[in-house]
Amino acid sequence: MIAHAQEMGADAIVGMRFATSMVTKGAAEILAYGTAVKFSRIE
Repeated sequence: MIAHAQEMGADAIVGMRFATSMVTKGAAEILAYGTAVKFSRIE
């Protein structure tokens, strides 16, 4: 996620969430997502 945000030119990731669910016995699905943001300076 960090590498992808950096490729997009983002300065940070906010609102990061992490979720898991069992798919079958011995296997799980893992999902992580967030919003990449670019800061701007107001003068």
